[in-house]
Amino acid sequence: MQMLAAGGLMPLSDGERKADTDNPRGYLEWERIKQLPKDPQCIAEAENKVVKVVSQLLTSLPKGWDYRVVFMQRPLAEVLKSQDEMLVRRGKYNGATDLKAVAQAFEKHLSQIETWLASRPDVSILRVPYHEVLRDPRSVAETISGFLKVPLDVGGMTGQVDTKLYRNRTA
Repeated sequence: MQMLAAGGLMPLSDGERKADTDNPRGYLEWERIKQLPKDPQCIAEAENKVVKVVSQLLTSLPKGWDYRVVFMQRPLAEVLKSQDEMLVRRGKYNGATDLKAVAQAFEKHLSQIETWLASRPDVSILRVPYHEVLRDPRSVAETISGFLKVPLDVGGMTGQVDTKLYRNRTA
């Protein structure tokens, strides 16, 4: 989201979540998007803006708009490690959780999302590998600009990538 904002796009953000240890540069999130399943028309407020939508909510996107989804893809093991580290810091980690079952549930969910995306001609998707952003942010920024069909400040976008924030690595 920081890359998109630095590129010149307007993120829809309410400032509810402040910067913290897990995300020291802050969150550009819009809490109202969580109401999408109950109030699909709230997406109208995001027209001509960018909004972070977690994958679980994508299937609630109503028809009637053309969507461009930049889908960040990070290795599942890293996502789970990051999530666990966050839960530990917040005192909510449950060591008894079956991590294999959690991973399988995530894999199943991602498969369902892929099927749903393929069924929606009104949803264009650009899959962006997380490690590619770290390796070659300029190329990714240029690709995003082309995908969104808007001229973006590629240099500004590139400047948002901070490899020191890549903390939850797996072998």
